[in-house]
Amino acid sequence: MTIFTRRTFLGTTAAVLAAPAIVRAQGAPIHLGTLTPLTGVGGSYGPSMRDAMAGVVSAVNEAGGVLGRQIELISEDTQTSPEAAVRAARKLIDVDGVSAIMGTWASSVTTAIAPLCWESKTMLFCVSGADSITELPHLGFIARTQPNSKLQIRVAGKFMIDEGAKSMAWIGPQTPFAASSIEILREIAGANGASMEDLIYEADKSTYRSEVDQILRSKPDFIMLGGYAADSTVLLRDIWQAGYEGKIIGPAYAVNKTLMDALPAEVLEGVFTWEGAPAVDSSAYSRVQKILGVDDVDPYSAQTYDHANLAILSMAAAGDASGDAIRGSLRTISQGDGQSVDNAVDGLAALAGGINYSGASGACDFDEIGDITGTQFIFKMIKGGATGVYKRV
Repeated sequence: MTIFTRRTFLGTTAAVLAAPAIVRAQGAPIHLGTLTPLTGVGGSYGPSMRDAMAGVVSAVNEAGGVLGRQIELISEDTQTSPEAAVRAARKLIDVDGVSAIMGTWASSVTTAIAPLCWESKTMLFCVSGADSITELPHLGFIARTQPNSKLQIRVAGKFMIDEGAKSMAWIGPQTPFAASSIEILREIAGANGASMEDLIYEADKSTYRSEVDQILRSKPDFIMLGGYAADSTVLLRDIWQAGYEGKIIGPAYAVNKTLMDALPAEVLEGVFTWEGAPAVDSSAYSRVQKILGVDDVDPYSAQTYDHANLAILSMAAAGDASGDAIRGSLRTISQGDGQSVDNAVDGLAALAGGINYSGASGACDFDEIGDITGTQFIFKMIKGGATGVYKRV
């Protein structure tokens, strides 16, 4: 039988308090929420986005947890629908009591649930691109790892010019980033002596042939698609049937595997895509490859891997598991001067000396309104029914 004296009690307590947070998990679980598009037009991305976060949480729990507690990950489906996302977010916040919601994808979804998050002091990590998101009065409760649409469109517009565009066109549905995309492309075209036309169409139509005929009257030599996978599938078919012989570029989240599976190879021949690129040479990227069991990690899964690590390390740095604590400590652990780490387990062990988290999506440095300050971009081209890397910038 062990007899505890005051001296042995104090010594034991001191040893426990001095031990890393990951070895002291004892209390009620911390709840973190994933809210990804498991169905709907974003459904091809959501499962791996969720699984990347689950892999992070599993590793931390196996190592002992954080702040004396295990983490329970609660996953919900946005259905790529603002209405469904609001219902799911209310459940995560009001019923499950999550400290953070991670992984929202479509800009309309993130915009819809953002007020619920900042009003409840729940941290929101998103991969949505609309500039308006971080312009909301979110009080610091939004962090975006996806480059905003202004940065994305500027990079793509420069690519179009570099590829010889003299007559540019943008065609897409009304989205939170449609107006800014058109404005930026007009600016780029004007600065480079190119013309620019645009057309906003009604979403969810079975054909866009009349809209295609209208935009082709301007004789564009390079067209940018501004929609999602479902309408871009119809649009690409109609552009091909109209006999267009110029160049086309679309965001990779729209010109994705679902779209490619739905169209003949000849319709897609020569189409470009672009997206923010993961840090493919990083050790963090290798970790996500292992978690997902894939060679190529999509940008959104790389980002959500970072979401989970950032949330966990921020809580540990603050010594508190609330959303407010995550907000307050995010930049302390993501852009500090301490040891560079690429995962929460190593970060928790090194936290006392200060850390600088850099993840699978790159350096996770945020500006004052929560936007990521920089990332890589990758351009791909479809040839023979397959997508290959064309350029990295």
